[in-house]
Amino acid sequence: MSDLSRLTDAVVGGDRDAACREVQGAIDAGLGAEAILDAMVTGMHDIGERFRRREAFVPEMLIAARAMKSAMPLLEPLLVEAGLEPARTVVIGTVEGDLHDIGKNLVALMWRGANVRVIDLGVNVPAERFVEAVGQHDAQIVGLSSLLTTTMPSMEKTIQVLRSAAPGAKVLVGGAPLSADWAEEIGADGFAPDAGAAVDLLRSVTGA
Repeated sequence: MSDLSRLTDAVVGGDRDAACREVQGAIDAGLGAEAILDAMVTGMHDIGERFRRREAFVPEMLIAARAMKSAMPLLEPLLVEAGLEPARTVVIGTVEGDLHDIGKNLVALMWRGANVRVIDLGVNVPAERFVEAVGQHDAQIVGLSSLLTTTMPSMEKTIQVLRSAAPGAKVLVGGAPLSADWAEEIGADGFAPDAGAAVDLLRSVTGA
């Protein structure tokens, strides 16, 4: 098995020490930054697919994301040198009136694992704050989360404000009470039922 295959396995298994060791070994061997990053992204994709098939659960996804996060500081100087900065920026947050963040945090981790720059605004975020962040960070995607049925109207309002103030941004939504039909009704560009699906949805709307 190649070093990069071992790196992918280390990310999938959530082994932070092994992930760091494999990244450093790959760097010492002269492997390219893009290939090393791809191996880690593949690991995050694999754990996302397992989550979707109910072969892995939230703790496994979290430790996989942390393994990749632990190894990234070793790789970041090479990525900068090679000009391999994240190709897109996403703003994510839980809509106004809702203080839940576990699902939102998991999606943010998965998106970061897909080499996306994620600006996390936290919880109880008003529509105007999303608009401000899109402009400030030149974000192409906005992720909205809602776990309470009572805050679904707030999500709809946020989308309306974004369409008016930042019409070029794609809006992706997720949360337990939502559905694909609801997402279409309120004008979202896509709906993801879980964190693994959120990665695929992001790739589909950006053509990545």
